Amino acid sequence: MKKLSIVILSVALFAVAGCESKWGTAGLGAAGGAAAGAGAYEYKANREMKRIKEDLDAGRITQEEYNIRKDEINRMSILE
Repeated sequence: MKKLSIVILSVALFAVAGCESKWGTAGLGAAGGAAAGAGAYEYKANREMKRIKEDLDAGRITQEEYNIRKDEINRMSILE
């Protein structure tokens, strides 16, 4: 969550500085698009974590497989 706050703050700072030129505005658009993509990816990763937890609780996967999948999701996470 701390890293997400840093990203949001950085985008806000670019917004203030970006109003001075066309290139700043383009940079702001690119940063905003990247932040939106990262947010969507993290949402999907969070949803996948909930799904594997449900699979573990229902007995569809073992604790070992849960740990492996959890580690894979965490390694691919942008904010971890």
